[in-house]
Amino acid sequence: MTSIIIVNYKNPPLLKLCLSSLKRVLSANFKHEILIVDIASSPETRNVVREFQDVKLAAFKDNIGYTRGVNEGIKISSGDYVLILNPDVVPMAKSIEGLTSYLATNTDIGLAGPRLLNFDGSTQNSCFRYYTPLTILCRRSPLGRTLIGKKILNKFMMADKDLNEPTEVEWLMGSAVMVSKKAIDKVGLLDEKFFLYMSDVDWARRFWENGFKVAYYPRSEMYHYHKRESKGRFGIFDAILNKQSRLHLIDALRYFRKYGI
Repeated sequence: MTSIIIVNYKNPPLLKLCLSSLKRVLSANFKHEILIVDIASSPETRNVVREFQDVKLAAFKDNIGYTRGVNEGIKISSGDYVLILNPDVVPMAKSIEGLTSYLATNTDIGLAGPRLLNFDGSTQNSCFRYYTPLTILCRRSPLGRTLIGKKILNKFMMADKDLNEPTEVEWLMGSAVMVSKKAIDKVGLLDEKFFLYMSDVDWARRFWENGFKVAYYPRSEMYHYHKRESKGRFGIFDAILNKQSRLHLIDALRYFRKYGI
């Protein structure tokens, strides 16, 4: 069985869209459960969940953070495989079944992610090499528009690889990833020192360290309404002016403190 965990934070409309799409695309004979972890829970979200039969809800009054939210969902899940979805993801037909089959067939892979698409059909960058401080600087300053900056960012985004085929990667965007419970038993849950960002990078790194591969599986496709809330309009000054940017940079500092530069 596959457990589908959706961590929701104050977004009932997108959650309803995600749940509607799951009910529409999942095969009738595909064994699964859907678990909603609602942080800073609201009556509006709880009303949305009540509209969908057999969807389970774990509601938290406080904002416990994305990372702990995922962990709480994993703890109450009962599937052999766990798909972690953001509520702004709309899976396509057979995408979840395909990811499950891919992990079941390739037991050396502990964590896999689909191709994420914009709603115009273009591909989003969702698999990467590990961050360095220079990567972050290039993404948040004019340096990223220089020749050397573009080279650094292309390497980070794996532009040298054919991403139309299943590919081993260093880490995957956590918006949609599937893991095996057997791998989680060895690797452990997400590191709750990371409140919102970088937990996906850290987790993937720990999968590799524990002998499991991390793979991008583009034959499974999902639409993703990707809004980079941590990317504001003022580059490096967003660390002061943008709350999401501050959270991102704080979690990045925690990451580099853990692994070094």
